[in-house]
Amino acid sequence: MATPSEPPPVKLICGMISAQKELLDQAADAMSDSFGPVDIVSEVTDFDLTDYYYDQMGRGLYRKFVSFAGLVDPGSLGRIKLRTNEIEADFTRRYNYVPRPVNLDPGYLDESKLVLATTKNYSHRIYLGQGIYAEVTLLYRRKRWEALEWTYPDYASGRYDAFLTAARDSLRGPAGGKE
Repeated sequence: MATPSEPPPVKLICGMISAQKELLDQAADAMSDSFGPVDIVSEVTDFDLTDYYYDQMGRGLYRKFVSFAGLVDPGSLGRIKLRTNEIEADFTRRYNYVPRPVNLDPGYLDESKLVLATTKNYSHRIYLGQGIYAEVTLLYRRKRWEALEWTYPDYASGRYDAFLTAARDSLRGPAGGKE
């Protein structure tokens, strides 16, 4: 019989989407109050590979990622998603010019994958509790990020690979660890 064991801690990241670039920084600040200091920040990119959020957020959307300095228990992802939903709701109360002024997509990196949290169920997602699901979005193999058949187009495009690799490397320690 196998003995259950606790998984190693993981690197918390969050993707943010907004039509207002300044809200991306404000959202990162709000999350740092809950999750600790931000240690890595991506460049701002256009979020232009889907129109999925246009009705809720408008057009001309931007995407930015942050990672947090402290490592977290992967079992806390559901609680983290609930907290980012609360932060989103606070932004909606303060900036109600669109139904959803900011979208926060938390997830985590370990050495082999990116896992994202969502409120939407689908065949490849695992229920975490309290209305939150998780999915493996990207795999890290052979020194590169690999998309899966359900990976969102923007993640599959490779445009976030540099950020994800930097965050993964920070998880692995100052020297980047061993491959």
